[in-house]
Amino acid sequence: MSLIVQKFGGSSVADAERIRRVARRVVASRQAGHRVAVVVSAMEGETNALLTLADDFGGPDCSARESDVLLATGEQKAIALLALAIQQLGQDAQSFTATQMGLRTDSQHGRARIEHIDATRISAALDAGCVAVLAGFQGTDAEGQLTTLGRGGSDTTAVAVACALKADLCEIYTDVDGIFTADPKLVPAARKLERIAYSEMIELASLGSKVLQIRSVKIAMNYRIPLHVRSSFHEGAGTWVMREEDVMERLIVSGVTYNRGEAKIRVSGVKDTPGVAARLFGPLASAGIVVDMIVQNVSHDTTTDMTFTVPRADFARAMAIAEKIGPKLGSTGVEGDDGIAKVSVVGLGMKDHAGVAAKMFDVLARENINIEMIGTSEIKISVVIEEKYMELAVRALHAAFVEDGAETPAAEK
Repeated sequence: MSLIVQKFGGSSVADAERIRRVARRVVASRQAGHRVAVVVSAMEGETNALLTLADDFGGPDCSARESDVLLATGEQKAIALLALAIQQLGQDAQSFTATQMGLRTDSQHGRARIEHIDATRISAALDAGCVAVLAGFQGTDAEGQLTTLGRGGSDTTAVAVACALKADLCEIYTDVDGIFTADPKLVPAARKLERIAYSEMIELASLGSKVLQIRSVKIAMNYRIPLHVRSSFHEGAGTWVMREEDVMERLIVSGVTYNRGEAKIRVSGVKDTPGVAARLFGPLASAGIVVDMIVQNVSHDTTTDMTFTVPRADFARAMAIAEKIGPKLGSTGVEGDDGIAKVSVVGLGMKDHAGVAAKMFDVLARENINIEMIGTSEIKISVVIEEKYMELAVRALHAAFVEDGAETPAAEK
């Protein structure tokens, strides 16, 4: 008898009828002979509604602790309703909050990280033939304080639970059919991938793909938990996320993705001396601002320009810090631009083929799109461009690398 962890997102439990549909799916898995633990997000729109409510009591400045206490109620509502729906179908089910399921996190409210799961009570329920319905997104710290894991945190809960239970499989049910080569809403010709490597999925998640939270994929990779991303609205296979050696079709480019949620800051004319970068980026790190891409120009007359990107939500704070630190570094000016987007191509096949970057730059040049920054890894190339050209860039790159049969670049190793 295999043990499966299933995760259903907010769109899957958006209303009573969808909750009943999820219940039928869960019961079908149980009747097929599997032991089943189900991780559930808050009903669609619930978290946003709670955040709006919190705006009346302090908004962004409200207590982080109380914000987590408020937001955690969304999942508690969802797990109770799903457990009741499963029971109506004649299958025993029991709901568990984070405290009841023994999910321990650190004390970072709003962005907590899972430290440990004591799965004793979950295992006992499963051994008794019960379906365990678990609250995603939430945890408790060492002092028993409620915490939340950040947007998409239910994915991380599901994979962490799968690891704690030594599950055979973690199924992520969502409102899409699987992982696509691009956003189907933007690129109609995008196609669903049958399999993708953990490393590719991590890159896609970090670069803007919203199907899976990046932390969940990292945990799955570390513990070798197979993930199956599939639709909660109809039957059929989705996309398997698995070890690189198990991916049969090694496409040069498996996906083209984008992120419009970044901004760019340039600190000009800083002194080109040791320690300058640390003095600039240290305060940003202390403020909890994540810096993504960094470009430092070649030194000219003992000065240089430093350009970097940050989340657009942190743009104002990052600009204030840069404007404060810049003069201390001898800067001649600080400029910001929140009208940018990052477009990326990702694929395992890039390890074995040269010429991908050249082809990407040629495609963008033919569309008259200027590249402002470039970032690379072994299996990805990212460029920063003006946001108004983002959709054009994604479609053009997808047509060149995916729709044209993933043709091999001319200069192959």
